[in-house]
Amino acid sequence: MIRSRLRRALTVPVFIASMLSLGACAGISLPSFNLSNPFGSSDPPPPVAATPTPSIRPDDLVGRWGLASFLKPDDRARTEAAARNQCNQPYTIARGPGGGVMMHLYDNPQIQELTLKANSTGTNYIGPAGEPGGLNDREVTSFDGRVMILRWVDSEVASRYGTMVYARCAPPGTPSARR
Repeated sequence: MIRSRLRRALTVPVFIASMLSLGACAGISLPSFNLSNPFGSSDPPPPVAATPTPSIRPDDLVGRWGLASFLKPDDRARTEAAARNQCNQPYTIARGPGGGVMMHLYDNPQIQELTLKANSTGTNYIGPAGEPGGLNDREVTSFDGRVMILRWVDSEVASRYGTMVYARCAPPGTPSARR
């Protein structure tokens, strides 16, 4: 009996103290808990950005190419001519089994499948799978179907290999393919 009187006597002061403390918190905005959205955010999740599509397709690159490189931009025209003269020993780009192209990376004698990818500004890259513009990628600085210019993204690799110039070779057996 004493317990019930004590409990009743304490209930009123505890209730009043609770109301006063809630009144003090009236200026504070507390997040509501929603079982359908337990993390409290009423905003929809941000849309996932679409991966940009490269303007060059792998089939555009498949074929035989003369290959040369330059370190100084002033040497580009001379290097394009040198690349065309390499068609007697062409560099072959084949279609990869996963939809990419079979090419070499730096310092590796084995060909491997590389992908064509683009960044949000539309710049095209050729390199291993992953984000465009990675250190193992080459940026496509120019491509008109006949001549392709690739610059290594990694500056140390670019200083060793230069800017690569690929000149499309005529199909085998055509007069311009014979020397």
